[in-house]
Amino acid sequence: MDHRYRSVSGSVGARTAAGAASDGSPAGRVRHPAHVEWPTLLVAAGVYLPIVAALAAVGSGACPWWSVTPALAWCVAWQASLQHEVIHGHPTPWGWANRLVAGPPLLLAIPFDRYRDSHLAHHVDERLTDPLDDPESWYVTAEAWRSACGIERGFRLAMNTLAGRVVLGPLWVLGLSILADMRDLASARRIGLLAWHGFQVCAVSVGLGAVGMPIWGYLILVVWPATGLLLIRSYAEHRPSPNPAERSVIVEAAGLFDLLFLSNNLHALHHERPGLPWYVLRHAYRDGRDRILARNGGYWFASYPKMVSRYFFSLLDHPIHPSER
Repeated sequence: MDHRYRSVSGSVGARTAAGAASDGSPAGRVRHPAHVEWPTLLVAAGVYLPIVAALAAVGSGACPWWSVTPALAWCVAWQASLQHEVIHGHPTPWGWANRLVAGPPLLLAIPFDRYRDSHLAHHVDERLTDPLDDPESWYVTAEAWRSACGIERGFRLAMNTLAGRVVLGPLWVLGLSILADMRDLASARRIGLLAWHGFQVCAVSVGLGAVGMPIWGYLILVVWPATGLLLIRSYAEHRPSPNPAERSVIVEAAGLFDLLFLSNNLHALHHERPGLPWYVLRHAYRDGRDRILARNGGYWFASYPKMVSRYFFSLLDHPIHPSER
């Protein structure tokens, strides 16, 4: 791959080991706060209490199961943003308490521990968008593109539009997660973690069945749209650039979207200062907006509706990484 895009040699594992902080976390991106961060705990209450209330209403017969699925989808997507905060060490000084805040796998398919490891590996800016070394990249190498079948190529092209990413992306994410599980099982890795994840998924499924919500309905009307919401945020999150500081976006979302994504839409600043809690990130961006936009090369959207209007049926980029075109 072109040297402009790959400025540091070595594998993800080697880079993580080389960049480990004294607490053993990759590049120091997991640092527990000295005190409890109450705004994040309030978000946790906002995530879980409506879910419990909605399922209780369904279980009591007060409303049909399908009527609560929009609220559940929003809360499940919000939980994923909350889990992102937990991955970066928030909201308490105690790791075990933070893991409780992260909660059960409401998206079902994605084990939290794999999400954590993959996301921390992704936080090496020199590798952002690299199809070989960035575990969250949607780009592929030219060789992978040539070897792909027509269906895969069509799928990847469609997912590079915002509409395709939201509608088809959840299926892609599900497929990748299942393949990762199968690889782990075949190589006898993460067996304990996968067993714990499987137990939690069974517990969630039993709980849904107990209140009368079919698992197929939960998958189609909750997990699918919740994942689609999250993919709106990640759609244009990173771009290839010779300068790693210019690879992460700023989307000046306000109101509900900023709260849903817990300010992770200010993504360039999050990559620059990954230890900041979400509610501080907002103020840091407001105070340093000009500097931040200058540093990231002006990679910026005024809002998510602006992004949607531009890329709903238009390609953001070709799936082949530009260094190999």
